Amino acid sequence: MKKTLSSQSTRKDFLNLGAVAGFSFLLGSQDLLGQKALAQTSSSDHPNVATIKRYYAAYGRGDLATVRQIFAPNIVWHIPGHHPLAGSKRGPNEVFAFFEQLDKANFKADLIYLGGNDNYVIDCHRGYGAMGEAKLDIPFCLLFRMQGGRIVEATNFVGDQHAADAFFWSVYPLKPIPGRLAHAEAQAFG
Repeated sequence: MKKTLSSQSTRKDFLNLGAVAGFSFLLGSQDLLGQKALAQTSSSDHPNVATIKRYYAAYGRGDLATVRQIFAPNIVWHIPGHHPLAGSKRGPNEVFAFFEQLDKANFKADLIYLGGNDNYVIDCHRGYGAMGEAKLDIPFCLLFRMQGGRIVEATNFVGDQHAADAFFWSVYPLKPIPGRLAHAEAQAFG
């Protein structure tokens, strides 16, 4: 049975339908309006989902050797936005450096949903953090592209990009201009 919008539908219904349709498309479904199609193509007990669970468990206990085994050597991790941590991180070392910065911002995540198929795993979570006056508490989704049981690419989708940008700018302000220019000059002529 397809889920359709009626005149009685709420904005939440519309957004939920859009999310299901969008993620159904990403997971390879041809039925862009039905939640049933998502259930047929995605599973919470898929081996790729087990890999992501293993990754989270290893990361949670600080086992970076296992995390490195789960990451493809050419992993790319995309962080959207216009803030100091935004941009694509290439290779495990850059991804680990990004994670260190998230830890410094007291950033945490609570899992809401995890499902996947042969090519992708979707993680929807509550992302939150606080540092001084800066606070963040919004939904995030990660789309992991999997290959050979490893994460080859991760793309973040942010529930409120403006809030994320403001939070990370508050946590990581730019140095005053003289300090930034001195650093740039040292790199150029050093």
